[in-house]
Amino acid sequence: MPRNLDSDDYHAIQYLFGNQTREKLENFRGFNGAQSYPSRTKDVDDVDFSTGSVGLGVAQTLFSSLVQDFIRAKGLGTSRPEGRMVALIGDAEMDEGNIFEALLEGWKHGLRNTWWIVDYNRQSLDAVVREGLWARFESMFRNFGWDVVILKHGMLQQAAFAEPGGEKLREWIDACPNQLYSALVFQGGVAWRKRLLDDLGDQGDVSRLIERRSDDDLARLMSNLGGHDLPSILEAFEQARTHDRPTCFIAYTIKGFGLPLAGHKDNHAGLMTPTQVDTLRKSMKVREGREWNPFEGIDLPEATVKQFLSSVPFVQSGRRRYSAPVIEVPERLNFSAQPAMSTQQGFGLLMHEIAKGDTKFASRIVTTSPDVTVSTNLGAWVNRRGLFAHEEMADLFKAERIPSTYNWTFSPKGQHVELGIAEMNLFIMLSALGLSHSIFGERLLPVGTLYDPFIERGLDALNYACYQDARFMLVATPSGVTLAPEGGAHQSIATPLIGMAQDGLASFEPAFVDELAVIMRWSFEYMQRSGETESDRVTWLRDATGGSVYLRLSTRSIEQPNRAITPELEEEILNGAYWMRKPGPNAQIVVAYTGAIAPEAIEAIGLMAEDRRDVGLLAVTSADRLNAGWTAAQRARDNGLSHARSHIERLLENVPSHCGIVSVIDGHPAALAWLGSVHGHRTRPLGVEHFGQTGTIADLYRHFGIDARGIIAAAEALTPGRPIRNLRIV
Repeated sequence: MPRNLDSDDYHAIQYLFGNQTREKLENFRGFNGAQSYPSRTKDVDDVDFSTGSVGLGVAQTLFSSLVQDFIRAKGLGTSRPEGRMVALIGDAEMDEGNIFEALLEGWKHGLRNTWWIVDYNRQSLDAVVREGLWARFESMFRNFGWDVVILKHGMLQQAAFAEPGGEKLREWIDACPNQLYSALVFQGGVAWRKRLLDDLGDQGDVSRLIERRSDDDLARLMSNLGGHDLPSILEAFEQARTHDRPTCFIAYTIKGFGLPLAGHKDNHAGLMTPTQVDTLRKSMKVREGREWNPFEGIDLPEATVKQFLSSVPFVQSGRRRYSAPVIEVPERLNFSAQPAMSTQQGFGLLMHEIAKGDTKFASRIVTTSPDVTVSTNLGAWVNRRGLFAHEEMADLFKAERIPSTYNWTFSPKGQHVELGIAEMNLFIMLSALGLSHSIFGERLLPVGTLYDPFIERGLDALNYACYQDARFMLVATPSGVTLAPEGGAHQSIATPLIGMAQDGLASFEPAFVDELAVIMRWSFEYMQRSGETESDRVTWLRDATGGSVYLRLSTRSIEQPNRAITPELEEEILNGAYWMRKPGPNAQIVVAYTGAIAPEAIEAIGLMAEDRRDVGLLAVTSADRLNAGWTAAQRARDNGLSHARSHIERLLENVPSHCGIVSVIDGHPAALAWLGSVHGHRTRPLGVEHFGQTGTIADLYRHFGIDARGIIAAAEALTPGRPIRNLRIV
């Protein structure tokens, strides 16, 4: 039963189970202490899904349930019982759009075995929620095929309703506005009595029902909502366990229940005074100085409590974070080479070749895409491997003998999960697929595709996936202003910087398909690693740790080099850069390029060679890995390892100090602007800083100064010497 719980309650439960340490609890929210939001990667206690206040952990339970169905449909993971995914949600958290997007996707894929428990305390961070919100929740969930269970009244209230006059009290409670109810909870029994008698007094039975209770008893009765009443909760859970339909429990609660701040609209950030804390301690029978004793204040013998905790089914199987064997990756990924092609085309060819093989490697790959499967070149893969569904569904176009390039049959054997257009769902699905080895003990190799500019639509969920250490390959294509005819809305600028900045994500932007083949083969291995976090003493990259991979590809068809990929070149491609043309000892200019801009960089170098000596051409396949290695090597030197040298430092170490560097990328120029800082070379970074517009590639490259002429002009301005003659004729 994977879980998504919040804050110190979760850590306290795990402390009782012996899975959390006192030291980390005492240092709650401190450095190396327990996290305020339980985390798979930062906490020692066993967290299935990292939580937070933005609904992502909630949606992850839905997609994790879909992943469980996918795995079991393949005959995998059957040695363990089928699990149920459970999330606890604040009612204000239901404002998050990703939750609604996930609900729609769950309906389309026949969601099962998922419980969402809405903590309906009717308070957000700043206010009390709108009246009647629960009815909207109920209607929404029922529309998506969920069962809905309302836990509104606890056993005390239900017993009172059975008394003479009780029905009148029920009607008053059900009609009471949220703000008034919260205010009365905070004010206590005296306020409850006055308000109830003002509204219901002189009605005989109901007046006597109120008057029979002391102020404390009346406050206890009126705060006995279903979400605080364990018998009511257990009864509802037992009934829901009899089926596998998704179920939403709307549990009425009081925020701050049991504390002096209960019900107050400011209680989210409220702090109790020392006197209030001491009063609470005494009310719970906790002796001063014994606060960290796990069983302090409990009226049962310690041995009885320990025996109960050891018998809880939840902890019977020990640690719940599983592992899975590594899937062997072929020594080389093959593709049908063509004289000119794009990296997006090459990706499709590589996936098609994998799809042809009857291997365990091919069978563990699962692809997914937000309604752009064909336009990101996954069509051939899906033709061979099919789409996933619980039940087989024939391709009606094929059945009706209507010609189509794509033969897409849905079945439990399928290996592609087709999603709607919401990119948030793509990244949460990748997060769920990328944790299958840890959650279910069965390894999948997820590959997700989308248009590069739309990474930003789902960036929050991408960050969440990486924070959980989910493992997947993100293929983003097309990218940049190279997608010139589409206009600015489909052109990406900032994504190279996202690739560099996002922790847990190794980012690449190859220019040629042979580079892509090397990178993809390495990526399928890298996604499965789980070694030490120490940096490699050669590259200063943390490759043994593993992680996810982001490939920024292009639809631009460019001439492909006819070359053999040697082990040395392969290593340099993976480390982030290699010399396509090594500069001579008197080099005046080096051009460093990334991705689809390669033809312009190559042309510019050829045209400059007559007027600038020993020019060099640096092919950057990963600005992210170059920068990460350089940063780590600097840190190592700061810590006394004077010999530490990164890949980019070694590549540039023999470039003369008077040499200038022109960097060029179809993206933000800052992605490569730092190259001059490695050894102090003067640098002119070229790239794209503003939204593009419709046009040809040549139009837009010329407009942004990233064509061959722009590169030559930057080189002439950066380095002394005679004018570059070819600049006048480009």
